[in-house]
Amino acid sequence: MFEIVNAVLRSIFAYILLLTVARVIGRKAVSQMTFFNLSVMITLGAVTGGMALGRNSTTAVGATVIVTLGALSVLTAYLNIKSSWIRKLVNSEPVTAIENGKIINQNLKKVRYSINELTGLLREKNIFNYADVEFAIIEVDGQLSVLPKSQKAPLTPSDLKMPTGYKGLTKDLIMDGRILTENLNSINQDENWLKTQLSSQGYSSPDRVFYAGLDSDGKLYISPRQPDTVEYPGQHGFE
Repeated sequence: MFEIVNAVLRSIFAYILLLTVARVIGRKAVSQMTFFNLSVMITLGAVTGGMALGRNSTTAVGATVIVTLGALSVLTAYLNIKSSWIRKLVNSEPVTAIENGKIINQNLKKVRYSINELTGLLREKNIFNYADVEFAIIEVDGQLSVLPKSQKAPLTPSDLKMPTGYKGLTKDLIMDGRILTENLNSINQDENWLKTQLSSQGYSSPDRVFYAGLDSDGKLYISPRQPDTVEYPGQHGFE
């Protein structure tokens, strides 16, 4: 019995320590995972597991550690929903990196982001000038949310008062040469209809099609199956 209680206490200590270290490492380790970050995370997990198990671990101790860590994870998730204080303690909170075109350097230091890293994240959002940004917020998962200034935001049909049609999801009909019968039935069509559509575009059999999907406008997109050949350097524009 003492061995089980000891395993529970070790597990709680290891879990709290792991949460603390992960909190210190910060959100950048999650959003910009490198081989180094991955190695650190795997090592932390291995060390935490070893610490919780102890030197002379048995099957009972191993099971106790697994159940305890699982229960702690569920409890943390529950408290994360119920308590804003716990949520901020465990996950931190969003941080404003840019406001009205001005970089908040104190907040960058707080989350350990460099100017170069911020610039790269902005380029991923097609923003190439800090002055074009009204707000840029680093979320708790390390991702960057950007609100461009109104005069720099792309025009939308609503800005031009243009009517638009409905755009829904594309319905997958063929994947890797296999017809998805359930999806065909959901659009009130059968395999004969699909084969007729394929034939009209020069495909004698679904086996020749890698993917086919029907969009909300009723247009059938088809991507043919490519031969199993090795890509030569530069074939698709990349070395």
